[in-house]
Amino acid sequence: MATPSPNAPAEIHDPLVKKFLAHLATDRGASVFTQRNYRQALTEFARWHLEERKVPAAWDQLQRDDFRGYVRFLGRNHLSRAATQLRFSALRTFYKFLIRHGLAETSPIKNLALPKPEKRLPRFLTKQQMEELLAAPMKLLATQQQKKGPGRPISAEVCWRDVAVLETIYSCGLRISELCGLRVEDIDFCEQLVRVRGKGKKERLVPAGEPALKAIQEYWAQLLEPPHGVQPVFQVDTLKAAPLSPLQLSRRLKNYLIVAGLDPHLTPHKLRHSYATHLLDAGADLRSVQELLGHAHLATTQVYTHVTTERLKKAYEAAHPRA
Repeated sequence: MATPSPNAPAEIHDPLVKKFLAHLATDRGASVFTQRNYRQALTEFARWHLEERKVPAAWDQLQRDDFRGYVRFLGRNHLSRAATQLRFSALRTFYKFLIRHGLAETSPIKNLALPKPEKRLPRFLTKQQMEELLAAPMKLLATQQQKKGPGRPISAEVCWRDVAVLETIYSCGLRISELCGLRVEDIDFCEQLVRVRGKGKKERLVPAGEPALKAIQEYWAQLLEPPHGVQPVFQVDTLKAAPLSPLQLSRRLKNYLIVAGLDPHLTPHKLRHSYATHLLDAGADLRSVQELLGHAHLATTQVYTHVTTERLKKAYEAAHPRA
């Protein structure tokens, strides 16, 4: 049996799945990425069940053995442990929704044994690398201005915006969706605070450093008309008041990573990793970092302590004569 294609269009015919996805979008305020991943996970399982069992999946009638069979199927098709965990996270959340709405009595995947995910420490930039990345937009602009001849010129306004974007991500530790969703009214320049709309419509206040706030003001000064009120802090360009999108941000970051001599495959989320790691390195307590990042569970934040511990161990082994 062929592995369900992750790129196949997810046409939803199941009314329960439709209801759940609508709940994710409206009641939970889930990001477009979460909605896409959950849609894909549910449609892949439904497709597998139809091909394997020859009948559509009746969610309230499924048994644990059905899902054990699905785990074995994913393993045979060499799906990574993390990808398997992601699919079952979606299924688990779906069943919680069904039970809460009286559409199922129990969850057949509760306490189901899954392959343990590989332990991977989050990648991050050093402080020096971060400085080089923050300087990259202006460095790129200076290089472009010295060039003569054909080639698409880079906009000075866009470079000023991207400096402010990078400074804000690093200063506030924002998710990319959070940064793209920032409104002008969310920034308190006097108190140096930013109101962030996180996952599940949860809001939090995070401190913003003076360099980030100054970079935002300098970016706005480049615009014909500075944004105000509910308008986005970071616009897609100088002519439209539409917010910068995560995809556009990722593409811009790739260019700046190359300019800074860094790995262009690093994602914007790695800047958030850098923020957390640098805070802990400087002595911030774990609970405070958890609140700043907007993590629901402390265990999610604890992965960063492993990063700092591993680095300390390497420094010890390299320097101590009796290591």
